[in-house]
Amino acid sequence: MAPASDSAPTWVLLEGTSDVAAVRSLRAARGVQPDDEPCRLVDMGGATNVRRHLAAAAESDPLPRVLGLCDEQEAPYFVRALTAYRTVVRVPSGPGPTAQPSVATLPDFGFQVCRRDLEDELMRALGVDGTLAVLADLDLDATFAAFTRQLAWQGRPIMDQLRRFVGTTSGRKELLAGAMAAALAEDDCPPPLTALLDSMERVSVRGQTT
Repeated sequence: MAPASDSAPTWVLLEGTSDVAAVRSLRAARGVQPDDEPCRLVDMGGATNVRRHLAAAAESDPLPRVLGLCDEQEAPYFVRALTAYRTVVRVPSGPGPTAQPSVATLPDFGFQVCRRDLEDELMRALGVDGTLAVLADLDLDATFAAFTRQLAWQGRPIMDQLRRFVGTTSGRKELLAGAMAAALAEDDCPPPLTALLDSMERVSVRGQTT
């Protein structure tokens, strides 16, 4: 197996389709299209699958650099997987192969952590008005209003209502994640996503200059 080189591909491990949609939207806002650069967005189908995807990276030739994004509560899965496969995590400013990952040091290994989850990061960045505007743009505002009238959700904080609403219908998380990400001003992008995008650009530039 060849070691990671300056021209090695980059795998970006993401928990699900909504994460992929958000990262793709944010990359497009920076003028990068999926086919324009060597970073591969990987939908892992859940955080518990990270070990399997790191194992696949370890068996690839050439050895890819690996970046990623995870929810705070899922971070221990990533720590355990990186402990077993930390030698495949190769980013230009990353730690050496003997460094031990922890929840606090995951960003040093190229894995950014959302404080709660991706949707929460996006909603806090947009604020209530910005999130409601996205719902209106998608013609989901009336559906959300009906949801808030349900007995179980009446009187609850609106951010809690929004978070729950996102996951009530199949495909809605992916749709809203992409739309919320696209609605963000670049300066308002949540720190974990900004850090991931910056890492992707650094490895892309390095790969393109060899």
